[in-house]
This record gives sequence, C-alpha cells and structure tokens, in this order.
Amino acid sequence: MADQVVLLDDAGRPSGAADRVSVHTGDTPYHLAFSSYLFDTAGRVLLTRRALGKATWPGVWTNSCCGHPRPGESPRDAVVRRVGDELGQVPTDLRLALASFSYRAVDAGGTVENELCPVWVGRVDPAGLAPDPTEVMDVAWVAWPTLVRTVAEAPQLLSPWAVLQVPLLASVLAAEEGAA
Repeated sequence: MADQVVLLDDAGRPSGAADRVSVHTGDTPYHLAFSSYLFDTAGRVLLTRRALGKATWPGVWTNSCCGHPRPGESPRDAVVRRVGDELGQVPTDLRLALASFSYRAVDAGGTVENELCPVWVGRVDPAGLAPDPTEVMDVAWVAWPTLVRTVAEAPQLLSPWAVLQVPLLASVLAAEEGAA
C-alpha cells in the first residue's frame, strides 16, 4: 500500500486520502496523525531527535514516535507499525491518553503541520531499541518530571506538538496516578 494519510474535514471526519509526501507543504490539509510517549519500567520517557533528513523539524527533539495511520488502518496498529519502523521494537501496554489533541504549526522552512493527533502512551525496553538513522538521529531517556519542567522553562528545545502535548498528558497521567 502507498504511504497515504487520511484527510479530514473540519469536524475531524475522514474525507479522503493523499500521499504522505505530497501533503506536508505550506498549505497542508487537515489530516490524521498520532504521537506516542514511550516509557521504560523506571518511569523515564523516551525522547527522540528527528534525523536531519526529515522534511519537517529536522534535528529537533520530540516525543518518542509520531506517524500517520493509513486509510483503513487502526490507530493502535499505526502506532505499533511506526514504533517498529523507527525504533525497532513493538510497544507494550499501549493505550490512548489524549483522543482529541489537534494542532497547527509551521516549521522554519514554511512547512505546515495541520493534524488531529491523538496521543498514545506505552512501554518499550531501552535495551532493545534499534533506531532507524533515517528517522532518528539520537535518543534520550528522561525522567518525566524533567520533561514537564523543560517544556515549561525551555519550550524552544522541543517540537511544537510536544510542547503542547506534555502539559495535557501530565494532567492525564497525574489524574490516573491519583486514582490508582
């Protein structure tokens, strides 16, 4: 299957499909994506630095893995596929944490991200990581409170979607911890 993304109408309903490489331009249509935050058993979160060859936000530190569900692909399957492709591992304990996160951002080159981007949380084993160098140029394991603090104090160090997602995700994770 071609690498396509699901186009969305203004209400977030599927309205078509387009090739992924042709979608991200200065006038990117609203489309479906996802972000994932992957933790180890010690509670550290995996940050990745986008490869310099990436079309958008090259060399920028961000969440563990991002991607786009293909037409007809379940969101969970898309996360599993992309984590496998980018990090060489199948995530475990995968769950949807922020179902309706949406954002629009413009990178330094003028490319627009315009996505409904549900946020997933899961686990991976640090020892089993095998990052694809065409996708990921570096990785770092960071204590979750350190990432939350970094987003608040130095947001310019991370991708714009991570800066928006982390505070929302922190609230969800704190509520879950309080309920446990």
